[in-house]
Amino acid sequence: MVLKLLYDEFKIKVIATGSSELKQKGKEFDSQAGRFVEHYCLPLSIEEIRLNSKVLTYNQPVFERAILEKIQIFGSYPEVYVGDTLSVENKIELLENIVDTYVLKDVIDIYQLKDGKLAKDILTKIALQLGSEVSVREIASSLGSNGTTVANYIEIFIKNYILIPLPSFKTNVRKAVSENRKLYFYDLGIRNALVKDFRETNLRPDKGGLFENFIISELEKRKRLINAKVNMYFYREYGGKKVDIVLEDYKKQYKALEVKLNKGQVKNVFPLPNVSQAINSGNYFTQIVDAF
Repeated sequence: MVLKLLYDEFKIKVIATGSSELKQKGKEFDSQAGRFVEHYCLPLSIEEIRLNSKVLTYNQPVFERAILEKIQIFGSYPEVYVGDTLSVENKIELLENIVDTYVLKDVIDIYQLKDGKLAKDILTKIALQLGSEVSVREIASSLGSNGTTVANYIEIFIKNYILIPLPSFKTNVRKAVSENRKLYFYDLGIRNALVKDFRETNLRPDKGGLFENFIISELEKRKRLINAKVNMYFYREYGGKKVDIVLEDYKKQYKALEVKLNKGQVKNVFPLPNVSQAINSGNYFTQIVDAF
């Protein structure tokens, strides 16, 4: 209400920082509708990193390979990413601290959640199934909880920019199937802290899921940072054919993206007119920056 009065009566420009959840029970709150522009303080994007790095043109491929590896292991929270003097142990300790304070403690306090262990267990379960469709019922059953509680916790993590939901694309084409969403992490350092694995990607059995999460998170960050009017989905058919990422703009134009760790051919299986492309470790930078 104070911010509203400052703007309405005195036309003062205010930069207000805070949690993504500013509305708290028992306090007078105004939505500030029509009075504000929202900016997102997300983990660093690859474009932000490039714009703040001195990279010579001929060194661009080396730069791209380096940040790909670095972000897949330690993520891109600013304090972690720019901490070049930090040892691996220090970075891991810092990420674990972020998980325990911001991801768990702060979120649990804001929403008055009753079970911190359950919250962490839910995130860990999701972290272990990158690239797979997430069944709330299965997670609830494995943790001895109920589906409603698990679903509520997941929505809170989505609302607080910890998880990215990727829904399935629905058409009237009968062969399309999927009721579940996929869930990815905004920051892979947080994800790796949950599963306690910070090995190099070439030693990881989950490297395919890591790369897919990396692409999804970078697309989501870019979409928000440039305010692109685009929806993201995945697509799967009964016969097993699938598209990793479907981009839909407000004119119902579609781009079907296949995420491939290494180079490979793209099979156009999406049922609507579209542009089909592959994103791999060699072209990811250009594909992400030019996606919207």
